[in-house]
Amino acid sequence: MKTLTRDRLKALAHEAGLAITAVTTADAFPEIAEVLVERIREGHMTGLDWFTEDRARFSADPRNLHPTARSIISVGVPYWQPDIQPPQDDVPRGRISRYAWGRDYHKTLRARMERLHALLEAELNRRIEARFLVDTARIVDRAAAARAGLGWYGKNTMVLVPGYGSWVMLGELVVDVEIEPDAPLRPRCGRCTACIDVCPTGALVGPYTLHTPRCISFLTIELRGPIPRELRPLMDNWVFGCDLCQEICPYTSAARPVADPDFQPERIEHCFPALDWLLRMTEEEFREVYRGRAVLRAKRSGLARNAAVALGNVGRPADLAVLEEVLTRHDLPLVRGHAAWAMARINADAARPALQAALEREADPYVREEIRQTLDAPPPPRNQRPPVAAARPVRLLVRRTPAAAR
Repeated sequence: MKTLTRDRLKALAHEAGLAITAVTTADAFPEIAEVLVERIREGHMTGLDWFTEDRARFSADPRNLHPTARSIISVGVPYWQPDIQPPQDDVPRGRISRYAWGRDYHKTLRARMERLHALLEAELNRRIEARFLVDTARIVDRAAAARAGLGWYGKNTMVLVPGYGSWVMLGELVVDVEIEPDAPLRPRCGRCTACIDVCPTGALVGPYTLHTPRCISFLTIELRGPIPRELRPLMDNWVFGCDLCQEICPYTSAARPVADPDFQPERIEHCFPALDWLLRMTEEEFREVYRGRAVLRAKRSGLARNAAVALGNVGRPADLAVLEEVLTRHDLPLVRGHAAWAMARINADAARPALQAALEREADPYVREEIRQTLDAPPPPRNQRPPVAAARPVRLLVRRTPAAAR
C-alpha cells in the first residue's frame, strides 16, 4: 500500500491553495477539555451559550466526530496584506477585522480542503474517509494546530504561525490515513505582554486567558442584545471584530504579506464602511453588499447597532443629525437605543432636547429605558479612547464608494 510522506502532503496542500500544513495524530486532547470546562465555570465563556461543558468534553476527542480517524491535517491560509487605510474624505468610518475583508473564510477553506482531499485520494489511489472542519464543528482548531506544530499559542489565545503571526485562517482535515506527525513548536512569547496591555476592554485578563464577554469581537459579532454601556466608549470605531491584539504582536507585525484574492476587499464597505450608511442601510442593501462574507453573521441589526456606538465614539457635532434621524425613524429598537447613547456621547447638552422629545413619543420599553439612562447619566469622557497600533504603509486595493453610499 502506498504511503504518504509529510513532504508529499505539504506539496499537495500547496497545490490545493493551502500554504501552511502540519500533521498530528487523531488522539484525544484531554487537557483541552479540562481547560475549557474551567473557563466555562469561571464565566469566561458567558454569552456563548452553545459552548457547554458537554460540548467541551466531546470536542476533546476527534474520534467522537470521525471514529475511523488516524490523523489530523491542520491547514492554514495566511491573509495578511499591507494596511488598506480609509480614504481621507472626512467621512466617519467603521473598521472591520481583516479576516472578514474578503470572501467568507468558511467557504474558502472548505473548498480548498475538498481539493486537497481529492488530491490525496488520487495520490493514494483509494477512497479516504474524511471530515472537513472550519470553525464549525466540535474540535478546537487552535489546539490541533498547536499540537501539529503549525504554530504555538500566543498570550492573546491565538495561534502564532512562523512567518505569518496570527494572520492565518485555520482548518482541519481529519482522515483515516496514518501520516507521520509533526513536532509541536516551543512557545516564543517570552515576557512580552503587548497583546494584553493593548486590549482596550481588558478582555485579556491574563496570559492565554480571554474573558469573552468583554472582547470587542464578541460584542460586535456574537452578542445579539444591547452592548453594556460601560464598554461602549472603549470600542472606538470597530463594527465587526477587532485586530488590536494581533496588530501589536511582534510576530504578527512582521508577517509576510500575501496577495490571496479570496481575502482581499472588493469595495470600501468591506473594510471601512461609512457609519452613516451602516445606520441607514436596508436589509436588502446589507445582504447585497455583504453577500458571501463573514459580516453577515452580525446581522443588519448588530452591524447598525455597532455603527451607532462607533459614531458616538468618533463622530462630530455635525453627526448628531444622522443619529437623531436614526433615533426617530429606524425600524429596529436595538439601533434606536444605541443611537440615543451615541448622541449624548458626542454632545450631551446639544442632544438633550432631541432625547427628551424622543422619550415622549417612543413606545418601545427598551428604547425608553436607554433614553432615560442617557438623560440621567453623565456622558463618558470624550478623551477615553483605546490605544491604536502604529499604521503600516498604505496600499489601496479597493474601489471607492459611490457618493450615494458615503
